[in-house]
Amino acid sequence: MTIPFIEIDGRRIAADQPPYIIAELSANHNGKLETALRIIEEAKKAGADAVKLQTYRPDTITLDCDSDDFKIKGGLWDGRTLYELYEEAHMPWEWHEPLFARARELGITIFSSPFDTTAVDLLESLGAPAYKIASFEAVDLPLIEYVAKTGKPMIISTGMADAEEIQEAIDAARGAGCKQLAILHCVSGYPAPAEDYNLRTIPDMVERFGLVTGLSDHTLDNTTAITSVALGASLIEKHFTLDRNGGGPDDSFSLEPKELAELCRDSKTAWSAMGKVDYGRKSSETGNAQFRRSLYVVQGVQKGECFTQKNIKSIRPGFGMEPKYLKDVLGKTAVKEISAGTPLNSSLVK
Repeated sequence: MTIPFIEIDGRRIAADQPPYIIAELSANHNGKLETALRIIEEAKKAGADAVKLQTYRPDTITLDCDSDDFKIKGGLWDGRTLYELYEEAHMPWEWHEPLFARARELGITIFSSPFDTTAVDLLESLGAPAYKIASFEAVDLPLIEYVAKTGKPMIISTGMADAEEIQEAIDAARGAGCKQLAILHCVSGYPAPAEDYNLRTIPDMVERFGLVTGLSDHTLDNTTAITSVALGASLIEKHFTLDRNGGGPDDSFSLEPKELAELCRDSKTAWSAMGKVDYGRKSSETGNAQFRRSLYVVQGVQKGECFTQKNIKSIRPGFGMEPKYLKDVLGKTAVKEISAGTPLNSSLVK
């Protein structure tokens, strides 16, 4: 069976490779270019494979309108209008060039989620190596088609999308020429409870859609993300901040540097532990095989004397006959005198 894969910046992403970790910068710059630059630096230190931006302006994503349709009700951003939120959260477009330059200087991949065609054009001018379609835009098939025409790898997050909508997004990408496509299982809650994630969906997605599949994780710790690796996740995306108490729109549900480093380490350990089907003795067990049980003479036996439950037993270490031969030996006689503590072998049994 051919394993689906994509390649971003020369890094193969597939089930037969360690998970690809994406640090989502999102709105955690909190209005400061210096903070955004530090987040990229800390993502590199933590061992992330990539850092991801979001490319939009408030006027490219919504309207400056305070009618009920445009007001957020409940959750982290209750009472705010969409325009107000995105005005605060957006990444100024003039920051993109220095952020891309710093990431390349550090040797960490950088790409972004565009939210309209003008964002794609900006990112193309900066040589973005890949694109991520955010969950809320997974139904924007014209945007997906526009991104597909760049010929770059595309990752589509599937939060809120049902199976039919996911297939429509895939078909739109493929139909517009996307050759390298991945999808992310996602729950678009901020934060999202672990019990909403239904991680058993991941292997079903792999089988159903036949694509590289990963997880966009909005839970508050790493447990869900690490578990997803055992179920076939090849990519993991987590929001990343310098300080969870920084007060920005996304800070409260983001990982801090120590936690991102733990995710990078532990997800790779989980992938390594998956291994393959193997019932053979492992290299780390070789030295301990001698401590398995085997048959030993535990009381001195004279030549011609019968072996009984009293004079032979299954004990540690493992230099004698395997315990499965006990029934075969009982009632047979000793070839010669045998002292206690001797491992029993077939040459001693008549």
